Amino acid sequence: MEFFERHKGGERAVLLHVEQRAVDSNEDLSEFRELAHSAGAEVLAESTVNRQTPDPRLFIGKGKAEELAEMVAAHEAELVIVNAQLSPSQERNLEALVKCRVLDRTGLILDIFAQRARSHEGKLQVELAQLNHLSTRLVRGWTHLERQRGGSIGLRGPGETQLEMDRRLLGGRIKQLKERIARVRRQRAEGRKGRQQSDVPTVALVGYTNAGKSTLFNALTVAESFAANQLFATLDTTLRRVEMTPQLTVVFADTVGFIRHLPHELVSAFRSTLEETLEADLLLHVVDAASPERDRQIEDVEAVLEEIGAGKLPMLTVMNKIDRLDDGAVRIDRDATDAPTRVWVSAKESLGLDELREALGERLEPSTVNRRLFIPMADGRLYAMLQGEGGVISEEVDESGWHLEIGLPVARWGQMLKKEPGLADMVLDAPPQAEPEPFEQVLAERDERH
Repeated sequence: MEFFERHKGGERAVLLHVEQRAVDSNEDLSEFRELAHSAGAEVLAESTVNRQTPDPRLFIGKGKAEELAEMVAAHEAELVIVNAQLSPSQERNLEALVKCRVLDRTGLILDIFAQRARSHEGKLQVELAQLNHLSTRLVRGWTHLERQRGGSIGLRGPGETQLEMDRRLLGGRIKQLKERIARVRRQRAEGRKGRQQSDVPTVALVGYTNAGKSTLFNALTVAESFAANQLFATLDTTLRRVEMTPQLTVVFADTVGFIRHLPHELVSAFRSTLEETLEADLLLHVVDAASPERDRQIEDVEAVLEEIGAGKLPMLTVMNKIDRLDDGAVRIDRDATDAPTRVWVSAKESLGLDELREALGERLEPSTVNRRLFIPMADGRLYAMLQGEGGVISEEVDESGWHLEIGLPVARWGQMLKKEPGLADMVLDAPPQAEPEPFEQVLAERDERH
């Protein structure tokens, strides 16, 4: 086995776009270019290769790899970026052949995330994802390590002791990061619990990266979240509380943008952000209406939402950037029941925001729970509590107790059941409700599929 020195960094890059005919959904070349530019790469040249199945050694064929090496030498490139997910051995073998650093799609997105992370939580999550990615790429990467290369005189040594030390250091740091992120998750859970107890609905903005989520978030909340025309412009989750009307207060959550084939380790690392999506009362799916790929992007976002267990949450679609359409006009699309399903807006030009607020108000109207209960005379305290809530619609009383028909907001009824568990036994007509799957279970099932 040939050992080589890891090549130093650099921004002068050659892009290698791999089209796999065996895969139905190939990565889009223009999106690949945008990812490279978002990372700050200076693109010198591009190469495209069709590959039926990945080569186990180089991912691409030997002839194409040699052409790539010649291209790198001709342009004096310092980096090759491959639009595919390479195994550690494929990455090392390509580096040895092209004589410069090789970065795959996952590494590229991780680099962008490292640049974008601003909050303490975001930096922790990025570092965890980077270390998990790096832990598989330590083997035979440094020529300075002492190795057991044979039994000849002068070649005997203690083996790859430095490599083992690096693995232990990485393992210790990964454990420490997981503990810190767990503390952040507990803090977020406490914040969500407080919002739920105060009956404040949460609206999570989701969508394809660069669809205009942060611009719309700023327009709705008068916040100053960073927004730019680039992929993954914002990474950290931002929460803002907004009084939409005197009767309706909403917490908006701006989340990380999705992308086609979001790397699995990133989904696992960014649990806190994804939990904000899972716990939302309504998803605001922001779509770039002017993008020629908007239908595909909608499908990709819905696929990711389904994968993380948020596919069945209520959703309102926002068709953004109508100022770039020839026939763009503000409007609300409704379904057969007259409920709003799509709102056409331009967040940048502040067009359609009133219509969007109107649609949000309709979708977030507090839903009520109607129940028939029997309260025994011995539980007069519960009867008084229900009367105090003002939710008693009708009542009949006899010597055994009170027969009530009540109507309460869903959130308030849930709080009362938690505070008074015995109240559930007094309900005469409660429909069975399935418990939502825990987030950890959703991730575990996702791991099995991969």
